Amino acid sequence: MWKQIFKTTLIAGSLDIIAACTQAWLAKGTKPGIILKYIASAVFGKDAFAGGTGMILCGLLFHFMIAFACTLVYFLLYPKIKLLHWNIFFSSLLIAIIAWTVTTRLIIPLSQIKQPPFDLTKALIAVSILYVCIGLPVSYFAKRFYSTQK
Repeated sequence: MWKQIFKTTLIAGSLDIIAACTQAWLAKGTKPGIILKYIASAVFGKDAFAGGTGMILCGLLFHFMIAFACTLVYFLLYPKIKLLHWNIFFSSLLIAIIAWTVTTRLIIPLSQIKQPPFDLTKALIAVSILYVCIGLPVSYFAKRFYSTQK
């Protein structure tokens, strides 16, 4: 199971960070390094933006830690919650909404990141990215993994 969790994390985490960086670049011309420094600023505060490659790598590490946590929790809950077996598209939506909620209502408030005001459009874009890039791969690979375990 661990091998599948790590593979799924690598796929979902990569898709998510690529989508987030692409969206930020298209919306405001923000470079990927700034996005990763923003993630690192959760721990290092404003000093992250003055840092170089080390801060970018920390941001990438933190991003994949969150993707791993999401993947791990889903894989552990999948055999216990029959609702998750119903449909990968429904499960993907649950994953996206939960991941967005945990990030914006728990992780960011506990971090050193200044919480931006709520913006419905940005929230819907973020949930959509999470749906496609995290939710679909995680729910698909969990379903596939557990269907081969029978």
